[in-house]
Amino acid sequence: MNIGIVGLGLIGGSLAKAIRKYTAHTVFGQDISPAVLEQAQSAGAICAPLHPDMLPQCDLVIVALYPADTIAYITEHASLLKPGAVVLDCCGVKRIVCAPLQKVAAAHGFTFIGGHPMAGTEHSGFSAAKETLFAGASMIITPAASTPSSAIDLIDTLCRQIGFAYLQFSTPEEHDFLISYTSQLAHIVSCAYVSSENAIRFKGFSAGSFMDMTRVARLNEAMWTELFMANDDYLATEVENLATRLLAYSKAIRSQDSDTLFALLKHAHACKELVDSKKVTPKRG
Repeated sequence: MNIGIVGLGLIGGSLAKAIRKYTAHTVFGQDISPAVLEQAQSAGAICAPLHPDMLPQCDLVIVALYPADTIAYITEHASLLKPGAVVLDCCGVKRIVCAPLQKVAAAHGFTFIGGHPMAGTEHSGFSAAKETLFAGASMIITPAASTPSSAIDLIDTLCRQIGFAYLQFSTPEEHDFLISYTSQLAHIVSCAYVSSENAIRFKGFSAGSFMDMTRVARLNEAMWTELFMANDDYLATEVENLATRLLAYSKAIRSQDSDTLFALLKHAHACKELVDSKKVTPKRG
């Protein structure tokens, strides 16, 4: 199978490396940076650069760009994609991407599937890409009702070959609602936490919890700003709800209300136990 990957950053680069290592597929790659493209080819992550005139040869095109760039690229190159080809995006938000691209796909005869690899690090760029990034991770996909089962099977098989543990099926709406809490809020909390003037005084006064809380603040500001703005309704609500919960702790501590504080901590402990006991139940279709 011929696979085109557009965007060779952390996710796109890792996909290219994993597909090349664990499958026999031919991988073509494209990146806005000539240096990155040369690096990817030298590393063997891609077989050759992906030029627009090669798109008709691709059975699968994976677009690993920011949301606005993803919409623009697929829309602008829609006429070059062969009928029946599968196009998968990797954006961290889905409503803003899937709605317009499903229409573009229907008009041009290819299949678009929204995707979100639940893997990553606090580092970005091709230099941080690795073929093992997706080991044990889930791939969220948001197929439309009309998506052929053969297209889903193609993504399922490829994902398992390169290390994903399973596909998690969702709608764009459900995806954005849940991801606002499980991913986006965590990044905002980390950023707010490390922005304290006391953060730089951590040496000798911290253990694992400090590093855990601050790790994802080493983020790509441009990408996360776009993701946050695209999910403003759900994310703002999560931030506001967290602020309310934090104020409950502050109030109990300032008033020396140990009973309330104990109850809050006990409730949180029970919530964590419940989270840890949840078993993965991947859904199919």
